[in-house]
Amino acid sequence: MTDTKKMPLGKILVGLKFATVDQVKEGLKHGKDKAMLLGEAMMDLGYLDDTKVSQALAKQQGVKFLPLAKYELKPEITGLITAEVVKEHEIIPVMKKGRMLTVATHRVLEFYALDNLRFILGHEVDWVMAPKSDVFVAMKNYYGIGGMADQLGGKDEDMSYKDIGAEELSTDDEEGYVSQLVQVLITDAIKQRASDIHIEPMEEKLRIRYRIDGNCIEIEAPPKRLQGPLIQRVKILSKMDIAEKRKPQDGRIKTKVEGRDIDLRVSALPCSWGESVVMRILDKAKNLVGLEVLGMHTGDFDRFQKILKKPNGIFLVTGPTGSGKTTTLYAALNALNRPDVKIITAEDPVEYNLNGINQSQVNHTIELSFARILRAMLRQAPNIILVGEIRDGETAEIAIQAALTGHLVFSTLHTNDAPGALTRLIDMGVKPFLVASAVQAILAQRLVRTLCQHCKKPYVPSEAELKMVGLKPEGIRGRTINGPQGCRECKNVGYRGRMGVYELLEMNPLIRELTFAKASSLKIRAEARQNGMSSLMDDGVRKVLDGKTTIEEVLTIAHREDI
Repeated sequence: MTDTKKMPLGKILVGLKFATVDQVKEGLKHGKDKAMLLGEAMMDLGYLDDTKVSQALAKQQGVKFLPLAKYELKPEITGLITAEVVKEHEIIPVMKKGRMLTVATHRVLEFYALDNLRFILGHEVDWVMAPKSDVFVAMKNYYGIGGMADQLGGKDEDMSYKDIGAEELSTDDEEGYVSQLVQVLITDAIKQRASDIHIEPMEEKLRIRYRIDGNCIEIEAPPKRLQGPLIQRVKILSKMDIAEKRKPQDGRIKTKVEGRDIDLRVSALPCSWGESVVMRILDKAKNLVGLEVLGMHTGDFDRFQKILKKPNGIFLVTGPTGSGKTTTLYAALNALNRPDVKIITAEDPVEYNLNGINQSQVNHTIELSFARILRAMLRQAPNIILVGEIRDGETAEIAIQAALTGHLVFSTLHTNDAPGALTRLIDMGVKPFLVASAVQAILAQRLVRTLCQHCKKPYVPSEAELKMVGLKPEGIRGRTINGPQGCRECKNVGYRGRMGVYELLEMNPLIRELTFAKASSLKIRAEARQNGMSSLMDDGVRKVLDGKTTIEEVLTIAHREDI
């Protein structure tokens, strides 16, 4: 590599007479607004094509420019690299001389990337710069890797930070490379439908993972030397104390991606090799949905709507972190939000701002707890109350008193199933007769991955698999059960998106008596099943038989009660 201090790309573009100073300034502003690199921004504005951008980058990096489309590559050269490596690194082998293999790429190959390629290929590696379109055409012609070229210059272009090595050298923007890195990281995560971004310092590297459909997927990370500046930039954006590295901190980032307002809830936790940072992506356009798209079975959905029409009582949603409880509660509030209804919430934190709803945030530094907000909001004469989470007996007791005095109260609780919520409230110290009187219904929920609609295929489960979910071979006769396959749409995973699996317990006189008598959750469950409650397993099996998910997915969130 050449020395690290190189001329900014904007100056090179002007020097080569590819662009004017005003055009470069406009490109820098456009790139900042759209989270684009300077070269991409100039192409987006129509000032440059990818050939001129590559020529300028080649001059900046001190490497040769190769118009790759003009050359025909020999099979003995293209055969030196597998299609998987070509696809991952977007490189094309063009020449081999002794142990030196020269590859063409549209990216700037930093030292760490070259070192990685040397290890993978078993050769010394040199590189030349080629237009992006030429590289993608060669990938298709020589390796059969298609579908990427049609993204060129489009709004769906992959903007992962592995493409922005040149940006460190090409921006005159005072926020510099790291600020671009963070913005592109966020943009790429959103485009890949991630719910969280995990930045995790390891001993010898920095690991970055996206959580997509509930699973963590590791992506190519920047070099370890950028760990400190990257985490510091995230902390600055989320208004954390950058000098404090010994205590956990929480913050929030507001940004705009593809015209949508995006909030990120940020958490920093001191670990052995630096601060681990997690950014939870809160996308209002994606996560604020109507009741009808929650994925409830028709019977449960009808019962759920009837419960929402009750004038008072408590409605609890239970499940582990990340099971969609907030999405369900916000969907319910949106359905109830009318000009003649006053709704107040107490949340920690406020995840989405809802029009027409009064939202209050817990603040422990000034002792503004759920219980304190709840007491105050009762003096505001609300019709409907949302308590983000019932964490202690005091909050539970006030919420129940609110329900008994004519308010409809929504809240969440961490229990494994719906019947367990009743015993949990009693364990918190709430008197059994209050629990029995105030609670109207409990919804337990989990999320399972849904099969990719483009590649799912019929699948015949084994007898053992059927037995694990309580089915028999004759029970699926005439039904088509699908399994995952993998395609470009789902990135060869076989699943795309998630849906809810639900267990709705509706109180009746006998369940109230059992609650009053401090009966076990097993007895309450047995009565609820008699009263029409479908368990998480039952609902999961229904979704398997409907061809929406798989037995394997259902077994990750539920098990047979007789096992």
